[in-house]
Amino acid sequence: MTGEITVDSMRPRDWNEVKSIYLEGIATGNATFETSAPSFEQWDEAHLLFARLVARQGDKIVGWAALSPVSQRCVYGGVAEVSVYLTIACRGLGLGRRLLNA
Repeated sequence: MTGEITVDSMRPRDWNEVKSIYLEGIATGNATFETSAPSFEQWDEAHLLFARLVARQGDKIVGWAALSPVSQRCVYGGVAEVSVYLTIACRGLGLGRRLLNA
């Protein structure tokens, strides 16, 4: 991959590219137990609004990270599960760590 990669906030209009990268992860059989991607509405409801990032290379999204609460119980307030997904071409280049650090 060539070109500068920037990390910024995910926007609803990014969903199609985010979903595509999610589907790549599902296809590996290693990223999740899910077998299909949810609708944006389902995904949106399950992930914290303030903790959604994308990695952009020019106009293309090449990775994303988001937090989802582990439970609705108050004793788990502030505890979240992190998801990090990258396009195949960007795996192994340190981009996942960059998203986690952001």
